[in-house]
Amino acid sequence: MTPMTPQPRPLELLAPARNAAIAREAILHGADAVYIGAPSHGARAKAGNSIDEIKELVKFATPYGVKIYVTVNTIIYDDELASVERMIWDLYAAGVDALIVQDMSLLQMNLPPIQLHASTQCDTRDAAKARWLQDAGMSQIVIARETDIDTIREICSAVDVPVEAFVHGALCVSYSGDCRASQILTGRSANRGACAQMCRLPYSLIDGDGHVVGKKHYLSLRDMNRLANLGEMADAGVTSFKIEGRLKDASYVKEVTLAYRQALDRLIDANPDRYCRASRGTVTAKFSPDTAKSFNRGYTDYFLHATAVRPVSKERIASLDSPKALGEQVGKVRATSGAVIDATLSVPLVNGDGLSYITPDGMTGGFRVNRAEGRRIFPAERISLPAGTKLYRSYDKEREAMLASATATRLIPVELTISRCDADTIALSGTVDGIGTVSVTAPCSAEKAKNDPSEHRRRQLSKWGDTIFTVAGYADMLGNDFVAASLLSELRRNLASALLSTLEARKVTLRPGNRAARSLPPEGAALTHRSNVSNRLAAQFYRDCGVTSIEPAVEVKRPSSREPLTLMETRYCLRRELGACLREGGNAIMPEPLTLKGQGLETRLEFDCKNCKMRVNYLGK
Repeated sequence: MTPMTPQPRPLELLAPARNAAIAREAILHGADAVYIGAPSHGARAKAGNSIDEIKELVKFATPYGVKIYVTVNTIIYDDELASVERMIWDLYAAGVDALIVQDMSLLQMNLPPIQLHASTQCDTRDAAKARWLQDAGMSQIVIARETDIDTIREICSAVDVPVEAFVHGALCVSYSGDCRASQILTGRSANRGACAQMCRLPYSLIDGDGHVVGKKHYLSLRDMNRLANLGEMADAGVTSFKIEGRLKDASYVKEVTLAYRQALDRLIDANPDRYCRASRGTVTAKFSPDTAKSFNRGYTDYFLHATAVRPVSKERIASLDSPKALGEQVGKVRATSGAVIDATLSVPLVNGDGLSYITPDGMTGGFRVNRAEGRRIFPAERISLPAGTKLYRSYDKEREAMLASATATRLIPVELTISRCDADTIALSGTVDGIGTVSVTAPCSAEKAKNDPSEHRRRQLSKWGDTIFTVAGYADMLGNDFVAASLLSELRRNLASALLSTLEARKVTLRPGNRAARSLPPEGAALTHRSNVSNRLAAQFYRDCGVTSIEPAVEVKRPSSREPLTLMETRYCLRRELGACLREGGNAIMPEPLTLKGQGLETRLEFDCKNCKMRVNYLGK
């Protein structure tokens, strides 16, 4: 028996959207799927969307075969369980394809047959956790951002469901779902979508001798950029490539989505037997994407090629000087004279550009360009910068103006054929890859034209106007038959309508995951507050899995232990970042213990060198 040839694996580009308008732009710029916040209980509390808005988005996305995933990925309180269940039924009725979730209570609810994807908030760091989530009923697993390529390969080999991995955007310093800093220090829970971003604030670092090492943004990380790593991630088994940014504006989503669309297309085109597109439609953009010009704090591939045994000690991971986006470097100050800055510039500036800077002694700030004349810069407000200050363009006025316009179209290629059915009827047929052929007919007697009418027919049938279709091929079987222009236009309109209806009717419904017999989670039979159990249904789920002891989430009850509370656990190591790794004699450079102070609080840093992890422990205010 001849073995079956494996089918190419669809590679999904998953883009973020704060609202439906930005989601449409993500689709037009090449997203195969979009994730967007539900009316409530999404992990970005300020990015909720109504059921009606989501329903309209689904209608827009369906012809392209683009999936709409809705985030319901916060923990849920007891008095909210019923309302969340009703909301999910409303989302199902609106046609969404899947929900991205964190709280295990959903697996106890009476839900419609809708896919559940395990959010990054589920803190999936290894194959055992991924397999357990699959067996629990999750249909797609979002792995921790910190996961290295070897572990990604192990996870993908251990599960039968698609694995989703972040490739671009902001990084939490802590493992997602395992950060309690905001809740403990401000009462705003990251697990409830209200993170106060304590990691982006400045702190003083004090060594064991009481010396102040410095005051910087020691917990603020750079942004992820894995454009250069898509091939090895796909080879490791990743199916869904996720861009972070549900609070970002449309220009960011356009730029980054298009950059990754083009990169994935190159990968797919180079490996057509292994990979294929996960949606349909050809994107035509009016600009070349450049992620260096989009919001970023500097880039890192973030441990993709690092393990506890083989840490990357020289790669900069943190954005110590500023938690803000500096932008691309455009020059250096030569001198400041009065209200004029004289600078060596690598690109011309325009009135209205925004510049940020880092002085030679590490001071940061920014200003708007009121006027630019060659290398002479006139700030909107008087500012004096020393020679050697690095200048970065954090706001490119001309590019932002361009991105605010219509910058891309996405059209579905159609192979057209016009032919005669019989002496009194003609047909216009359109073939779309993956869908097949759709035909419409119209009465038309076989009257011969005086001159060759084929070019006239071709021109008339090429005018698809503001539809989502474009002619990819054309065959005319009518010979010298005469067909009125009005009839050709009617056939074209009817075919466009028929194709659209067919695409909507052929929407693929994702099936919920299969649930295996419930088993003990990798965390064991005794769950601490780190498992984020915040309601009775989640507790019952875990008891059904064999768990015998459950400590509530800190949002429900603050731990009573006298031991220091771990606010964060992170693969990022401040010692390694500062060149004082304990494995390499770093205690002589920076004596233990290390303390971070600031914002009215004090934390102690604990270093787990065996596993190459750092913990930020709370010592009080």
